[in-house]
Amino acid sequence: MKRILFGMLIALMFVAPSFGKVVQIGITQIVEHPALDACRKGIIDKLKELGYEEGKNVKYDIQIAQGNIATANQIAKKFVGDKKDLIVAIATPSAQAVANLTKNIPIVISAITDPVGAKLVKSLEKPSGNITGTTDMSPVKEQIALFDKLNISVKRIGVIYNSGEANSRTLVNILKAVAKQRGIMVVEATVTNSSGVLMAAKSLVGKVDGIYIPTDNTVVSALESVLQVSFDNKIPVITGDTDSVVRGALASLGMDYYKLGLQTGVIVSRILKGEKPANIPVETLKDLDLFINESTAQKLGIKIDPELLKSAKKVIK
Repeated sequence: MKRILFGMLIALMFVAPSFGKVVQIGITQIVEHPALDACRKGIIDKLKELGYEEGKNVKYDIQIAQGNIATANQIAKKFVGDKKDLIVAIATPSAQAVANLTKNIPIVISAITDPVGAKLVKSLEKPSGNITGTTDMSPVKEQIALFDKLNISVKRIGVIYNSGEANSRTLVNILKAVAKQRGIMVVEATVTNSSGVLMAAKSLVGKVDGIYIPTDNTVVSALESVLQVSFDNKIPVITGDTDSVVRGALASLGMDYYKLGLQTGVIVSRILKGEKPANIPVETLKDLDLFINESTAQKLGIKIDPELLKSAKKVIK
């Protein structure tokens, strides 16, 4: 009987989190906006589903840098100094901040556009370090094709982004390649912080037929400034994330950041149960959703094909 009980206890160690220790998880996020917030919620919800319940066997230390790189570095320093059991880093600047300070504490990244280009991992298949997680690389080619599907003729496309964000530079380079293939001119408007987004958007008026907003944390956090210019000047805005469509952008073909968070939560659980980050490939969310804001289309005087509306995952009235 004792042998049977002992065997059952050993088995439980491999299928359920230890309830004898409170796991200390630090979550660092570069800025608050719906996409990243949804990602964070997905991570916590999935961990709760897997048995990690705050107040019982896990404690979260959630810190938001509010778009400030210096603050992100301070958060990283605090987490490393506190010797967290694991650090979750949401968005590239926050991930780079913690990656620069520790090679020992497991780091799970999420909503990172280009983990390799940001020098967070050696490759998606074999991270080869203390970092793994999920990527939100945007299907830029398909997103730009939405202008055609919405019957919008675009010869010049504006893009607003923070040139200091590695993820944004990667996406803009992809945009340029896509635009070149389609014979479209790209007009760039760069910012260094959210307060410059309105001026950047205004600088594109009269120069572009449409605006593309990549998954740039700085710009998305101040999306309403872009939308104000969009509505006032009848310039359609396509975005890299679907949450921005709910806020008023015209359309997007993108990923559900809550689902990305759920997927990230599974990876966190695997590491807490003993797997090494180096042995877990960086994952991407395969399913893409089409969001269309019909109310915005009406404001812009755009008539959308009913068949396209039927194919959308969500239509905002």
